[in-house]
Amino acid sequence: MAIENRSPRLAILIDADNTSAKIADGLFEEVAKIGEASVRRIYGDFSSTRSKGWTEVLARHAIIPQQQFAYTTGKNASDITLVIDAMDLLHSGRFDGFCLVSSDSDFTRLASRIREQGVDVFGFGEQKTPESFRQACRRFIYTENLLPAPASNGNDASEESKPLRQPSAATPVLRKVIAQMESEDGWVPLGALGTQLANLSSDFDPRTYGFRKLSDLVRKTGAFDLDQVDGKSLRIRIKPTRRKKDGA
Repeated sequence: MAIENRSPRLAILIDADNTSAKIADGLFEEVAKIGEASVRRIYGDFSSTRSKGWTEVLARHAIIPQQQFAYTTGKNASDITLVIDAMDLLHSGRFDGFCLVSSDSDFTRLASRIREQGVDVFGFGEQKTPESFRQACRRFIYTENLLPAPASNGNDASEESKPLRQPSAATPVLRKVIAQMESEDGWVPLGALGTQLANLSSDFDPRTYGFRKLSDLVRKTGAFDLDQVDGKSLRIRIKPTRRKKDGA
């Protein structure tokens, strides 16, 4: 019998040559928010010291290693094998989404091809990941946001964990999206704003600016008004600019 309300089936494909093993725990916690990690494969030359860190976490997360020896310098057999496997899994028709874990722009066309088939692609990579790959994904998560929090040693918390970007850097993006949303009085639901942000900017994530919630980030910027009446959902608008009085 078919299982009703089953979580989306996901194929997790990891490029070991371009991904740190330190994100493993955070990666699968993030994937669990999206759906069920049905396939978990990692590609690389595990005889190389560069990929050796992954051997310690494979069993913990039930990741199947796909060993690819570097027979020729300059040729990445791992990338080719990952692409072949991705297309085989895509054409099986068993998956609702793919998680491509890499900072390599070479996977841009793969992400685009999967989405052409009507299947979601979630990308995971470092901030240095080229924009072409980030925007080819339905959503892109920076792996720096998945690293374990530093252990507290009694120092100022601000020194222990600094955001990838300052909150003020989010203001132009938020303003642009709010301006594009249709509203008679300038107020838009915060939930709708979050949805539109994901559609227009695949890599937008409050955690990049040091906050887990979008509402907390919006408050921190100081550039927007927040309102909640009678227990209803939060809504947001751009703060009106104050005009100077004549003669002031």
